[in-house]
Amino acid sequence: MTAPALTWLYAPGDRPRVVAKALAAGADVVVVDLEDAVAPDRKDYARKATAELLTEPQPVPVHVRVNALDGPLAAADLTALAALPGLSGLRLPKVMAPEQITGVAAATGGPPLYALLETALGVERAYRIAAAHPSLRGIALGEADLRADLGVRGDTGLDWSRSRVVVAARAAGLAPPSQTVHPDTRDLEGLAASCAHGRALGFLGRAAIHPRQLPIIERAYLPTERELEEAETIVKAATAQPGALALPDGRFVDAAVVATAQRTLSLARRPTLS
Repeated sequence: MTAPALTWLYAPGDRPRVVAKALAAGADVVVVDLEDAVAPDRKDYARKATAELLTEPQPVPVHVRVNALDGPLAAADLTALAALPGLSGLRLPKVMAPEQITGVAAATGGPPLYALLETALGVERAYRIAAAHPSLRGIALGEADLRADLGVRGDTGLDWSRSRVVVAARAAGLAPPSQTVHPDTRDLEGLAASCAHGRALGFLGRAAIHPRQLPIIERAYLPTERELEEAETIVKAATAQPGALALPDGRFVDAAVVATAQRTLSLARRPTLS
């Protein structure tokens, strides 16, 4: 079982030096951003610099967040980047309909796609989008835009949307979604608390915008010592006695519990930043 990514580090596509630092920062995935992080007069340069980077494989998986699919720049982004050997995935912003996924899949020939749901309509159609095409490997929220669309001020006002996306991903057979970025790069305590809340909701991992956020995210999503001990006990018991069973402490163990324990152990085996 391959351990899933926990950290996704964004870097602006028009700043190759920042991208190079991101590639060496220890993130599981680097996301080169051609959309929000790039000024309008720098879009062409960002695309060309990113294409040059991706002409060869990179030391870590590199995804590219293209420009909005309903705008004039996305087609040029997809044409320039989709077939490059260094590309590991395309992140599609502001997805609001499954037809957008099938259209990109048909146009690009099959690189892994990741949909960002950033509007009320996108969240409402979360399952249809998640199940739209085999090339779609994940969905996630874009909370800044969603917050503005919903007129939500308090953080808890987004919890229904968060849970909706978690359930939609699982129902479509996708990996649990990662959390959106925590915009204050110096608020590490707030980041840790937010990660704990996201983990409780069913998220797995988080996007970051600064390398200092990476170890906080990783620690929040890696299993604790107690969780590891429990997982080891469950897997050992299930190996010795296949099928449903009761542990000495009275806990009932079935296939779902064993699968959860195996995922916990898989996470613990991944390389860490610390």
